[in-house]
Amino acid sequence: MNIPEIGKSKDEILAALQAFKSNDMDWKSGRVWCYVYNPGEDPAEVTRQAYLSFLTENGLDPSVFPSMLKLETDVARAVIRLLRGDEHAVGHLTTGGTESIILAVKTARDMARVEKPHITQPEMVLPRTAHAAFHKAAHYLCVKPVLVDIDPETFRVRAEEMASAVNENTILLVASAPSYSQGVIDPIGEIGAIAQSHGLLFHVDACVGGLHLSFMRKLGYPVPDFDFTVPGVTSISTDLHKYGYAAKGCSVVMYRSKDIRKYQIFACTDTTAYTLINPTVLSSKSGGPMAGAWAILNFLGEEGYMRIIQEVQQATQKLITGIRAIPGLRVLGEPAMCMFSFASDEVNVYQLADEMGRRGWYIQGQFSTPLTPRNLHISVNHGTVHNVDALLQDLRQCMEIVRGKPPLDSAGIRAMVSAALQSPDPAAAFGQLAASAGLVGTDLPTEMAFINESLDALPDEICNMFLVNYFNDLYV
Repeated sequence: MNIPEIGKSKDEILAALQAFKSNDMDWKSGRVWCYVYNPGEDPAEVTRQAYLSFLTENGLDPSVFPSMLKLETDVARAVIRLLRGDEHAVGHLTTGGTESIILAVKTARDMARVEKPHITQPEMVLPRTAHAAFHKAAHYLCVKPVLVDIDPETFRVRAEEMASAVNENTILLVASAPSYSQGVIDPIGEIGAIAQSHGLLFHVDACVGGLHLSFMRKLGYPVPDFDFTVPGVTSISTDLHKYGYAAKGCSVVMYRSKDIRKYQIFACTDTTAYTLINPTVLSSKSGGPMAGAWAILNFLGEEGYMRIIQEVQQATQKLITGIRAIPGLRVLGEPAMCMFSFASDEVNVYQLADEMGRRGWYIQGQFSTPLTPRNLHISVNHGTVHNVDALLQDLRQCMEIVRGKPPLDSAGIRAMVSAALQSPDPAAAFGQLAASAGLVGTDLPTEMAFINESLDALPDEICNMFLVNYFNDLYV
C-alpha cells in the first residue's frame, strides 16, 4: 500500500476494512474455540462504547490524565480483592498476559540485582507446561529458564521436582492456575512453601484462570487455593481480555506488596527530554482497554460473571463427557475449568482438525512432547456454549471421515525431516521442506495437517528457527 495522494472517504475506508475480514474465521458464530472471548452483544457494546470514549487519552502521564490513574487503580484493586489480596497488595494494568509475565520476571531479576548481587546468571524454575511468554521473558531479560518435567498422567508439575531444580542462581519459581495446554492447576500451595523455605519470589500465572476460577469458587466448585491466600505467592498475572471478557488488550500484574512492585517501575531523567516514569513496559498507551475493562467489570458485576461462568462450566462438562464418549478420543487429565485438550491413538488429530475446519470450526492443534501426545485444544467461552451439541455432532462425523481416509505418511515425513537435518545445505533442504509443507510466500495455508506433522517432527530449536524464517518472509 502507498499513502494515497488524496484521502479517501469515510465510507470507502470502512468498506475496505470490512472487506479485509472476508477470509477471517467467523468468531461471532461461536465456532472458534480459542483467541476470542465473547460475553454477548450487550456487554460487548458497553465495552466498545467505553473503549472508544477513552481512545485518545494517554496513560503515559497521570498528572495530565488523572482519569487513567482512576481507571487503572479501580480495576487493579477489584481484581486484587477477587484474588483475595489484602490492602498491601498492588497491581498495574498491562496490554496482556505476555507483558504481565515479562514484568514479573523483570521484577524478580531487578530485585535480585539489589538484594542478591552475587547472582550473575539468574535462573527461574518453571514447569514444562508454563506459557511460552516465560521463555520470551527469559530471552528478552537474560534469565535462564530451568524446565521441570510434568507428571504424564495428571500433566501437573511435581513440587518435589521443582524443589530439586532450585540452586544458588534461582531468583523465581513459576506455576500455572491453570496451564493453558491441558487446563490443570499446578500444586500452588506446595510450591509456595518451597519459595518460602528458599526465600524466593513465586509467580502464579493465572492469566486464563484468575477471574474464572475465583468465581467458580464463589459458585461452590472445589477450587484449590492458588491466589494471595497461599503463603509464598508473591505475584500473580490475570488477563481481563480472556475470561474477564474485556476488550483486547488488558491484563493485571499484581504483587503482594509495594516492596516487591517497586522493582517493576522504570524511571529515567538521563536525557534532555521530559522525565520518563513507566510502571509497565509501554510509555504512551491508549485509555481504551482500561475503560473497557472498568466498564465490563461494572456492567456484569459478580452476578453476571457467575451466571456466565455457570453456563460455561455446564457446557464444558457436557463437551468433555461427549468427547470421552466418542470412540478413539480421550481427554487429557482432569481439567480444572473450561479449557482442555484431547488426543487420539486411532487417527491423526491434525487431520481431524482440518476436517472440522472444512465445516467452519477452528480447534487449535498442539504439538507432542516426550510427556504429552499431539492433541487438540479447546477453550470454552460464553460465546461458544450454544454450539456444544453441533460441535459434538460434527466431531463424531469427522472422526469417521478421517478413519476412512489414508493417514498421513508420518514415517515418510519424519524421514524427509531427518534428511533435511543431515543435509550439507540445510537452508536449501529446509526451503524444500517448507515448500512441501505449503509454508512459502505470503499466502496463508488452508490446511494444517501436513504442516503440523512436519513441524512436530522437528527438534524444538530447529522448529523455532523454521517458524521465524517463515514469518520473516510472510510479513513483507
